[in-house]
Amino acid sequence: MSPRSARLARLSRSVTFSACHRLHSKSLSDEENLKLFGKCNNPNGHGHNYKVVVTVRGEIDPVSGMVMNLTDLKEYMQAAIMEPLDHKNLDKDVPYFSEVVSTTENVAVFIWDSLQQLLPQGVLYKVEVHETEQNVVVYKGEETIVK
Repeated sequence: MSPRSARLARLSRSVTFSACHRLHSKSLSDEENLKLFGKCNNPNGHGHNYKVVVTVRGEIDPVSGMVMNLTDLKEYMQAAIMEPLDHKNLDKDVPYFSEVVSTTENVAVFIWDSLQQLLPQGVLYKVEVHETEQNVVVYKGEETIVK
C-alpha cells in the first residue's frame, strides 16, 4: 500500500440552547431602539431556541481516523456554549452582553471567541447560529481593519 498525502476534512456538531434577550443599544434613545428593533425591543425581552453548529477542520489522523474526537468537541461546546448561555437571560446573565447588543451576530462572535480559548489553535472553522429556521448567522472569525 503506497503512502497517501494527508487528507483534510471538516467535522460539525450541533447543540440547541434556550435563552431570552432584548435587542436594545445603550447608544440609542428608547425611541430609536424601538424603531430599529421593533417588537424585539420589548422591555420584557423574548426567547429563542437557538441551534448552534460548530465546524472544525484538520487533517484526518492516520491512526484514529478522526479530525477530532467528538467527545472532546462535545466537551468544548458544553463549556463554551451550554454552560454560559443555556436557560439564561443573555443581557443580564452573560457579562459579555452587558455592553454588546445581544443580536444573533454577536452571539456567534461570543461563541467563536469562547471556543477559540478552548480548541487547539487553527482548528475552528465556522460557527453557525440559527435563531429561527429562517434566521441564521455564519461566523468564521473574520475581522475588518479599523481605519
